[in-house]
Amino acid sequence: MAQGKKKFKAPPKAPPLSRKKGPKKGGRVIAPKKSHVIHQQKLKKNLEVAIRNKIEHDVTMKASVKMPKKLNIVKAPKTGKKGAAVEPRN
Repeated sequence: MAQGKKKFKAPPKAPPLSRKKGPKKGGRVIAPKKSHVIHQQKLKKNLEVAIRNKIEHDVTMKASVKMPKKLNIVKAPKTGKKGAAVEPRN
């Protein structure tokens, strides 16, 4: 006959939380440690925006001069929460 207590298996562990597989969305940016680098990045971004706006303005002016009709630029409406278009208030 066997002597001693019976050995029991360990209770089953809870299943791990479901984690999404694959890479995460969004860009990966490593934050700089030096403040002057941050200022350089801001300046660069502002210059890029200013240059793009200037080029866009020049192109529209050239196009409006050559067109017989007045040129109107249509911009997409600003979206609010949940992707609904925001109505302009009068």
